Amino acid sequence: MTETAIKNPLKDRFAAFLCIVWNYLGLPAPTPVQLDMADYLQFGGDRIVLEAFRGVGKSWITSTYVLWCLYCDPQEKILVVSASKQRADDFTTFCMRLIHDIDFLNFLAPHEGQRDSKISFDVGPAEAAHAPSVKSVGITGQLSGSRATRVVADDCEVPNNSDTQMMRDKLAERIKEFDAIIMPAEDAPQRQIIYLGTPQCEESLYNKLPERGYKVRIWPARIPNSKQKASYGDKLAPMIAEMTQEGRPTDPRRFGDLDLIEREASYGRSGFALQFMLDTRLSDAERYPLKLADLIVIPCDRKNAPVKVAWGAGPDQIINDLPNVGFSGDRYYRPVWWSKDDFAPFTGSVMVIDPAGRGKDETGYAVVKTLHGLLYLVASGGYIQGYTPETLKALAHIAKEHAVNMVQIEANFGDGMFTSLIKPVFLDIYPVTIEEVKHSVQKEKRILDTLEPVMNQHRLVVSSDVIKNDYESTQHFHQEEALRYQLMYQMTRITKDRGSLVHDDRLDALAMAVSYWVEAMAANTDQAVKTHRDKLLEKDLERFMEHALGYKPPQQSWISRFNTRTRERPKSNR
Repeated sequence: MTETAIKNPLKDRFAAFLCIVWNYLGLPAPTPVQLDMADYLQFGGDRIVLEAFRGVGKSWITSTYVLWCLYCDPQEKILVVSASKQRADDFTTFCMRLIHDIDFLNFLAPHEGQRDSKISFDVGPAEAAHAPSVKSVGITGQLSGSRATRVVADDCEVPNNSDTQMMRDKLAERIKEFDAIIMPAEDAPQRQIIYLGTPQCEESLYNKLPERGYKVRIWPARIPNSKQKASYGDKLAPMIAEMTQEGRPTDPRRFGDLDLIEREASYGRSGFALQFMLDTRLSDAERYPLKLADLIVIPCDRKNAPVKVAWGAGPDQIINDLPNVGFSGDRYYRPVWWSKDDFAPFTGSVMVIDPAGRGKDETGYAVVKTLHGLLYLVASGGYIQGYTPETLKALAHIAKEHAVNMVQIEANFGDGMFTSLIKPVFLDIYPVTIEEVKHSVQKEKRILDTLEPVMNQHRLVVSSDVIKNDYESTQHFHQEEALRYQLMYQMTRITKDRGSLVHDDRLDALAMAVSYWVEAMAANTDQAVKTHRDKLLEKDLERFMEHALGYKPPQQSWISRFNTRTRERPKSNR
């Protein structure tokens, strides 16, 4: 900047310029958090990432920053990039509106013959150049050929372009173009690339930018606790790091405590963690709610199960000899205790079949049994062949092997065609009741609504053989494709987003089988165990009385007769 520019207080400090502009607009004075962001834009460096909670006004502040840069040097060339062209156009339109509405910025208005549109415009004092003073473009638009002294990437990462790894890879390639767009240092000593945004997942683009030399600064909505501060590291804004009242709003003038509570209730924990706390560590835990650690893993018999099983997740319960396809840190656990000498037959068994829908989908199946309020997954798998006689016979033999009481088939398409094909096969191999079920709720939401509460309560027991077979049954596929067919991979990767899984046949079959037993899950586990033991005691008493007294006891159980007599006994006068 020239010596004359330095003497102008508005050119010397962007925060002062921001206060004046917002006063002209009739807006409240910038908050301390907003002023801190303003200083970061000016003094943060030539490659910066600004992450701030939703609604703090980061786009408004940066729009004003663009005008300040042009106010200080009308020869600047600024490119605004966003996920959508409309979003980028809105940014530049706002800049033009400020130029026309604020008196001391009127000199920046385009002259006759200069570019003057919301897509691109020149400021009045700008010299003739190929590049406009300000230009807007979408991230998927024509970036090549552009030249700029500053690039502002405003919310380039959104769910629509970052949901899958392939999308994230494409986005990462697109932003590499910024290095070709930015002018050389000798032509633009004030050059700068600025990212504004909110991370969408653990693999967020913003998390990888430090590897490319960018400096990241984060302003969450609440004062983080010590654990959260550790996860932010040196990315946390220093003014936030110095705050000590954990959980309190960082910018109470912008969002008070009650307002944040309401927004957390509206967004949900995962949405709030992303949009307001900017914590990708939390987002992954919340986005993928089904955890292998919530399962109980034991070897399962086909007919009997332990009377009582207690979930545990201590170091002694970790299972290391089973293939684990879950996220890092997610493990299988054996129960902390189970009644090894006290078994009982399952009280019910259901088999669910999810017919192959299209292309490379599997015909998935699951066999789930129940005992004393717990559910036992004893068989799971899939057949890629679809409706072949071999597949139908194999399913019938599995049902016979596990003595299922009911077979449910999802009538997802074909108007009952699969059921019509399989009924004769079952009639010949294993006659059993077969019924169809239909669903109208979004599949991903239905699966999570069914499995999440059951797994969170640790009421789903999985046979260790199921986990082994699930892994081994897909090894004939390419490694990456094999994962997508595995039940445990599907379980740990499903989200509420539509189409979050490439294949979900095995998981869908499990969810439908669990749903079948939901009513049985209402039974209190401890009460069920007590009832079972009472029945065993009755039988022991009957055998004892028959052996000791030489006659068969009456039909009413001894325990029931004792309880009846106790209730009918007259009260003492004492």
